[in-house]
Amino acid sequence: MKFAHLADCHIGGWREDNIKELTIQTFEKAVEICIEENVNFILISGDLFDNPMPSIDILKRTTTELKKLKDNNISVYIIHGSHDYSVSGKTILDVFEKAGLLENVCKLNNNNLRFTEDKSGAKITGLIGKRNSLEVEDFKNLNMIDIEDEKGFKIFMFHTGIEEFKPQNLKEIKSTSLELFPKNFNYYAGGHIHYIFNTSFSNGLLAYPGPLYPSNTKELEHLKYGGFYICETDENNIKLNYKQIKIKEVLLYNFRVDNKTSEEIVNLILENLSNVEDKIVILKIEGKMKGQPSQIDFSKIYENFSKTYSILKITTNLEGDQFKELDINIENEKDIESLIINEYKDIDNELMKQLIRVLDKEKDEGERVSDFESAIIKEATKTLELE
Repeated sequence: MKFAHLADCHIGGWREDNIKELTIQTFEKAVEICIEENVNFILISGDLFDNPMPSIDILKRTTTELKKLKDNNISVYIIHGSHDYSVSGKTILDVFEKAGLLENVCKLNNNNLRFTEDKSGAKITGLIGKRNSLEVEDFKNLNMIDIEDEKGFKIFMFHTGIEEFKPQNLKEIKSTSLELFPKNFNYYAGGHIHYIFNTSFSNGLLAYPGPLYPSNTKELEHLKYGGFYICETDENNIKLNYKQIKIKEVLLYNFRVDNKTSEEIVNLILENLSNVEDKIVILKIEGKMKGQPSQIDFSKIYENFSKTYSILKITTNLEGDQFKELDINIENEKDIESLIINEYKDIDNELMKQLIRVLDKEKDEGERVSDFESAIIKEATKTLELE
């Protein structure tokens, strides 16, 4: 038996159109590999799309790929992830299922799961992911007896973090304990946590394939490329083969710019970029510069390297030298905003507090970036009485 394990495709998830295009090209390449490998079936452990209702163009191309798989007699089994999950229960995945292009294997009724049996004999079930990690409660309430006692080669699909296996940088994410997972499964197909990981434990083999394509600039910096697992069984042993998908080369440039002016920073970057045509370039700029980061003329860099596929920048650790240091005594962290605001006597304190409340809002999972930004702009405009 041979099957593929994908997760976190996030097709259409980038704001930049050319990077967004790579999310669907990567999916197309994954389908091509699966057909070449002659897999029996494909598992997608959540977040095929970045939101429950993707654009028509994305849907057309995804439908074409799913039809290719059906024509090659390759079944696709899926669970909803936290991004393609909808509280209403209505998502485009239901349309695909109705058309016979895939099957949702989370068949949950009164806390009992049913299996979907593939033509290869594999028995598959799983739990969907939800916003704000609410799937953790589903694990706590799940009746395990029937699915644990079922005989045969069994696969459990899930879209959640696991406390015992979380990477250090994701320790704060609400996750599920491994103790809540059903026992006696051969393969545990994970999604949601964007890192490449697999481990054998007393229950079986558990794996996260990571994102099919990195979903943001930080992931591009650390992973550069995405991929998935091809899983092959041999007398109930499972061999994993990770398939990295490289559509466009990613180049990372690190620049330390302490005490440099904005013009010097631009010149430094221009002098060091080379052989970047048709590649994704990430500029990581760190340090305390002279002046302010907003003064850096990135348009000059874009003009000089117009043949790159994309230039992205990371300036999280870049700061200017024109902010005065505040001598304040903080006993209660909740008061830090008020303490800082009160240091500046020439501003409207109440207006500043209102703006902080507006800008402190976070995007809901599944909410379109454009809708979120429009709502923030509208509220800030109203607060500033600029309407």
